[in-house]
Amino acid sequence: MIQLSELREGMELPELKKTVTQAKINRYAEASRDFNPIHLNEEFARQAGLDGTIAHGMLILAYLSEMMTNAFQQTWLTAGRLNVRFRTPARPGDTIRITGKIRRIEKNEGETTIICELLCANQNDEAVITGEARLKFNDN
Repeated sequence: MIQLSELREGMELPELKKTVTQAKINRYAEASRDFNPIHLNEEFARQAGLDGTIAHGMLILAYLSEMMTNAFQQTWLTAGRLNVRFRTPARPGDTIRITGKIRRIEKNEGETTIICELLCANQNDEAVITGEARLKFNDN
């Protein structure tokens, strides 16, 4: 976990890499109860104009949250917020690189707010998810 005293604007967060597989997509469908065939049925996804099945956006977002949890532990879980845009689908076989950088640190009346820019990109450096995270630390 990164300590509050160590945080600096421009600091890179520890990177996370995940490989998307159809098996992971299938498990996520079971857990989320989202059985949309664009995630599970290759033929259906192709008929819908895709190149094959795609991962659930929330599966990739979970990877982003995992990176933030690795960096900020309980503070992220209790005081973190995300604002993201889904840019392009992740597909089976993609390797997703999840990165973040501290863009701004704001101190205000016993509280420190950390604003991070976030990126989930595939192996071709195409943005899958972009956005920002905010989390608050009590200075006490």
